[in-house]
Amino acid sequence: MNKTLLIATVSIALLAVGLGGYYFATQQAAPFLLKPSDRQIVSLGRAVYKENCASCHGEELEGEPNWQTPDEEGYLPAPPHDETGHTWHHPDDVLFGLTKYGLVKFAKLKNHKSNMPAYEDILSDEEIIAVLSFIKSTWSEEIREVHDQRNALAVERSKQ
Repeated sequence: MNKTLLIATVSIALLAVGLGGYYFATQQAAPFLLKPSDRQIVSLGRAVYKENCASCHGEELEGEPNWQTPDEEGYLPAPPHDETGHTWHHPDDVLFGLTKYGLVKFAKLKNHKSNMPAYEDILSDEEIIAVLSFIKSTWSEEIREVHDQRNALAVERSKQ
């Protein structure tokens, strides 16, 4: 076998392994992004949350008062991320998209007012996952199980 053919064969094999890994990571595991049991990730997430999120969503994840009622300008106050809010109602991939792109862009809403900024140019994907992992780490085991079931449903829907 000549050197060029060997290099081409190895390159194709590496590409196939890489694409297979990419497919598995994005198609099979995408809804399971959060790592609430990983102390290092949660610790990073706590710090990033405090710096970037707590001013609106609260130091204790409590959100702003009357978060379900628009203010005078039509904006909804920041919701809580503790168990009293609706964060845990959404699978990981949705929470990631909302945080990275902001509500309006992610949900493709027109004429919708939102104070939620997009963090795509502020935080890395790893930092976003860390923040969301920190948030999930504060939920009760029961709520975390319900959230995991929502992730499993998202996986099933993506296969259909």
